[in-house]
Amino acid sequence: MSTHASTHASTHHPIAVIGAGLGGLAAARVLHVHGIEAAVYEADASPTARPQGGMLDIHGESGQAALRAAGLYEEFRAIVHPGGEATRILDKDGTVRHEDGPQEGDRPEVDRNDLRRILLDSLPEGTIRWGAKVTGARALGGGRHEVSLADGAVFTTDVLIGADGAWSRIRPLLSPATPAYTGISFVEADLHEAATRHRAAAELVGSGSMFALAEGKGILTHLETDGSVHTYVALKADEDWLSTIDFTTTGTDTDTGTDIATDTATDIAKKTLLTHFEDWDDRLRALIADADGALVPRLIHALPVDHRWERTPGVTLLGDAAHLMSPFAGEGANLALLDGAELATALAAHPADPESALTAYERSLFPRSHRSAGESAANLTFMFGPDPVRKLVELMTSHP
Repeated sequence: MSTHASTHASTHHPIAVIGAGLGGLAAARVLHVHGIEAAVYEADASPTARPQGGMLDIHGESGQAALRAAGLYEEFRAIVHPGGEATRILDKDGTVRHEDGPQEGDRPEVDRNDLRRILLDSLPEGTIRWGAKVTGARALGGGRHEVSLADGAVFTTDVLIGADGAWSRIRPLLSPATPAYTGISFVEADLHEAATRHRAAAELVGSGSMFALAEGKGILTHLETDGSVHTYVALKADEDWLSTIDFTTTGTDTDTGTDIATDTATDIAKKTLLTHFEDWDDRLRALIADADGALVPRLIHALPVDHRWERTPGVTLLGDAAHLMSPFAGEGANLALLDGAELATALAAHPADPESALTAYERSLFPRSHRSAGESAANLTFMFGPDPVRKLVELMTSHP
C-alpha cells in the first residue's frame, strides 16, 4: 500500500482502476495474479479514513469464486465469523417466527473491513494512490481516456475501469443513468458489548442476522465480530424525511437558539425515530433507545434494474457504479467482487485486445446484474409491503 504521491500530466497507465472498494481491489488483485499491473486511484486519504460497513455474507457462486480467482480463498476462510449465518425473523411483538441455526452453509459471514484488508495486503506496494479524488474523465479517441483529479493533476489510460461506487464519475462516459431514491430510508445504530451491556436485546437478535418487520418499517440487525450489534432502522418514507431530523454531533435548541450537547441531539433523534415504533416490543425499541454513539442516516438508492450501456472503447464499470441496488438481496458486495475478478480474467485472456475483453465481460455482466437487481427490488417491495413477516418466512423456507 502506498501513500499518494503527486501525479504529473505525463502519467500514463495501461490500466487504471478508479475506486479501492472490494470490486476495484478484486480487479487489481486478479490482474496482479496474472502478472498485469494496474494503478488504483482512491479518494480516501488512507485505508482507515472511514468505516467500511459491517458484516457481509459471501456467496459461493460469486464472492467466493472471485476470492479463489484472486488466490485469497484460504485468507478468506480465516476471517469467517463462526455462527454468523444464523438468521431470525421476528414480528414487531418480538415473537420469533422463523429461525435458522448457526450451522455453516455456503454463505459464511465476514467483516467487510477484514475482507478489504486481505485484498489491500495482497497488492504490491504503490498500487493504490490514496487521497486521489477523481473529478471527471474524457475520451481522447482510440479507446484512450484522460482522467482529472481534484488536485489539478491528470493522467491517461488505455483501459479505464470505473469502480467508484453509486455516484461514479466514470459512469457518465457510458450512461446517463443516475441512482434514484428507492423509498426506503435507513438509520444505522450500534450497541457496544451487547452481550454484557444490553443483554435482553442481544439475546433477542441472536448470533447472526435478525429481521423484525411490520408494514412500511423494519429493524434489521447483525451481530458483529467485535460483539457489538449493528442495527439498521428502516422506514418507508419521503426522500426528505431524514433531513428533518438532526443527526449532527451538535444541535440547536429550537426554543432558545443555543447549541446543545451531542448526547442531547442524539437523544432527540432517537425519540423522533421511536415515535414510529411505539407499539413494538421494548427489546426491539432498545436497539434505538440504548444505541451507543451517533446515529447515521442513509438514503437507499438504486440504478434502474435493466441498467446497461453500449460498448464504448476503453472504458467499463463494475460494482455499484454498474448496478447499484438496494441491500435486500445481499448481492452488492458479492457482485462487485465477481465483476472485478471476471473483468481482470478477461483482460488477462486478451492481453493485446482489450476491446474483446471488455465485450466478453459485459456480455456476462448485464444479465447477471439484471437478475440480482430485479431480485433486490422485488424483496424491497414485499419487505416493506403488507404482511412482510409471512412473506419473508416463505422466501427463507423456499430457499434454505
